[in-house]
Amino acid sequence: MAEEILNPIVLQRADPFVYKHSDGYYYFTGSHPLYDRIVLRRAKKLNELHDAEEVAVWWKHESGPLSELIWAPEIHRANDKWYIYFAAAPDTNIDDDTFNHRMYVLENASENPMKGNWVEKGEVETGMSTFALDATVFFHKGEQYYVWAQQDLEIKGHSNLYIAKMENPWTLKTEPVMLTKPELSWEIKGFWVNEGPAVLIKNGKVFITYSGSATGVDYCMGILTANEDADLLDPDSWTKSQEPVFQSAPENGQYGPGHNSFTESEDGKDTILIYHARNYTEIVGDPLYDPNRQARAQKIEWDENGDPVFGKPVPDDRWTPKTPDVL
Repeated sequence: MAEEILNPIVLQRADPFVYKHSDGYYYFTGSHPLYDRIVLRRAKKLNELHDAEEVAVWWKHESGPLSELIWAPEIHRANDKWYIYFAAAPDTNIDDDTFNHRMYVLENASENPMKGNWVEKGEVETGMSTFALDATVFFHKGEQYYVWAQQDLEIKGHSNLYIAKMENPWTLKTEPVMLTKPELSWEIKGFWVNEGPAVLIKNGKVFITYSGSATGVDYCMGILTANEDADLLDPDSWTKSQEPVFQSAPENGQYGPGHNSFTESEDGKDTILIYHARNYTEIVGDPLYDPNRQARAQKIEWDENGDPVFGKPVPDDRWTPKTPDVL
């Protein structure tokens, strides 16, 4: 019997990402609430991430394009090296109704990503000079793909989701293809947003989950689905769910679940959803600087069509902070 997951798995780390490596460790990263660093921790069990030692592997620059609002890092493995994808801004200004983020990559050749030297590989150029963030990567049929959120000034909203193939882990090989834009009622509450993509390949299908609306109680998850043999760069290969697949559960004290990733159980038998949520709705001051989006995890079920069933965010098992203090 799989060990029961205790939630939250990590306190005060929004946009959580977990990578289960062949060395038996779960590697965890997420947005630090001060948005000034990239942190990693690891453990052999998901339940042990909560108290695992955390290491800051990279800090923001004093000035320039990598100097503010370090958001949503993800750690991935490619060509026997580690890569961290993240977004950073040159300032905290809001222009064209959004921040000024672009997407960047770090590389580490060490076996243990908690050690070794993280090298800045530069910006991932998409050909569009607009607000861009929340990049993830995946491998399929021998190709590396890049999926991310970016603003198109000709389309209403803050960000749409795009996909492209990669030449190498920091360079795109194909032109961006838009897969979805915020248009449904649950994607446009507070802000018009499609962001935080995460990829899951299972049961002959490729799933891309993403988050919509502003990051308070209305924040929720949607899903795109394609056949694994389809052309993933063809928007017509994808079907978009018309309803959210994961949303606030006031009965369980969980609000605004989203910006998810996927991992698997220790025995490899179950797919595990990683996400963040708050357990209160009354936020003092700017929600961006409320630190209490907690990293959480729960098992995914599957329906008769081989599609994921996410259920509802489960209640807390562990103490969580309720003040604006950063731990």
